[in-house]
Amino acid sequence: MTDDIKSRIATDLTGRSALVTGAAKGLGRAISLTLAAAGAKVACIDINEESLAETVGAIRAAGGTAEPMACDVTNSARVDEVVDAVVKLWGGLQILVNNAGITRDNMILRMKDEQWDAVLNINLKGTFLFSRAAAKPMMKGRQGRIINIASVSGLMGNPGQANYSASKAGVIGLTRTISRELAGRNITVNAVAPGFIATDMTSALGEEILQEIRKEIPLGRLGDPQDVADAVLYLSSDAASFITGLVLTVDGGLTV
Repeated sequence: MTDDIKSRIATDLTGRSALVTGAAKGLGRAISLTLAAAGAKVACIDINEESLAETVGAIRAAGGTAEPMACDVTNSARVDEVVDAVVKLWGGLQILVNNAGITRDNMILRMKDEQWDAVLNINLKGTFLFSRAAAKPMMKGRQGRIINIASVSGLMGNPGQANYSASKAGVIGLTRTISRELAGRNITVNAVAPGFIATDMTSALGEEILQEIRKEIPLGRLGDPQDVADAVLYLSSDAASFITGLVLTVDGGLTV
């Protein structure tokens, strides 16, 4: 086995800086820990400063490098400040993971304007703002990886989630479009579409509903946050250098 193949299998991100939104809990926390374990310096972004400090503390305790940065992902000026700060701190930005997202579920006839706006602003506008801001230093460095966390709800829809499904479908469209715009500068843009993952968000559904969900998943279980983090790690690595515009489903076969 050649050294080049060995290095790709090892997924070494040493010397690269990453920015992960929604890093305080759940998928964002798992993604941040995984990228840091692979050697990346990770800027952990969230509005929840207390939980964010726990994520950063866990990375540092494991010997990794991380910085907490509080940010409302819908605030364009603050998003630009955060990206600039990362570039100044570590000399560039090579990996962006747009993970921040919320749900405000309701059936369409009962959905309030503020429920629609909150979900679209954080899930879709936040992804757009960080992608736009990060594209500048990535283009300057002529390399980059942007990974957007979508959802199978954006592929197949889900009753009671008109706002969430629309936002994630928008993330998929945004991913495919900017993958074409940035490919000429050696920047890949991909999406990961998780199915039902064992997080606080899904546990709120209750065990009875979760049992029914498991029956619909061919692999017979909920996903683990690490399953999603591993997919992000792959798309961040040199092994995925010729993959762009992809929507990678991590759903146990739910959408098959």
